[in-house]
Amino acid sequence: MKRLEGRVAMITGGANGIGRGCALRMAAEGAKLAIIDLEPEPLAALRDELAALGTAVFARAADCTDPAQAGDFVAAAETALGPADILVNNVGQGARERKTSFLDSTEDVWRFVVEINLFTTMRFTRLLAPGMAARGYGRVINMSSESAVIGPVGSHDYAAAKAGIIGFTRAVARELAPRGVTVNAVCPGPVRTRALERSAGEEARKAVASIPAGFLGEPQDIAGMVALLSSDEGRYITGQTILINGGRWWL
Repeated sequence: MKRLEGRVAMITGGANGIGRGCALRMAAEGAKLAIIDLEPEPLAALRDELAALGTAVFARAADCTDPAQAGDFVAAAETALGPADILVNNVGQGARERKTSFLDSTEDVWRFVVEINLFTTMRFTRLLAPGMAARGYGRVINMSSESAVIGPVGSHDYAAAKAGIIGFTRAVARELAPRGVTVNAVCPGPVRTRALERSAGEEARKAVASIPAGFLGEPQDIAGMVALLSSDEGRYITGQTILINGGRWWL
């Protein structure tokens, strides 16, 4: 539909899964893309794929949890492509192999999970929002999770971080709405990604079995909503928490 023609979109954690799905959809909508990810190989493969499609793309392998690397990436990307109109705060993960019950948990894991989910969202928004506000236009889409409202056992740190993203989204949306900037939170449920494949087998199977729609979501199911919120068609949507989970849970 080319709803993002001429726009510059920045995606954190964009080399795999939902981030990659968003990159491909936004490229199809006509956006220029700036993508940061810690993993150089899949990032390079995505960059080449997008370039082959004729998309202007700037990609850099860097650590979103490092403020200096984040700032350097934003500066270099905006020099290469122009000021960012759209920010997709997608980078994040749970404790994965260090996942435990809360009673067995440790602060170092809490801090890692909160840093990679909540603080990166705040960090990149802080880097880009002043420019968006000054130009009178911007779209910020923060990737939360249905875990923020379900509160699964063993996901105390992840649920807390993703719930923090919802609160952050609402406060910043209220502040930036008069400046032409929308800010929304998207909360995926079970989606076919590498992270789901790596999660505990029985837990993942139970999650999939509980989806009323009867099928597992794909990255493009999330990317479609991100594209809408990024476009002019999403201009009247801000401060919202949107669950995309096949009806597994709702607000």
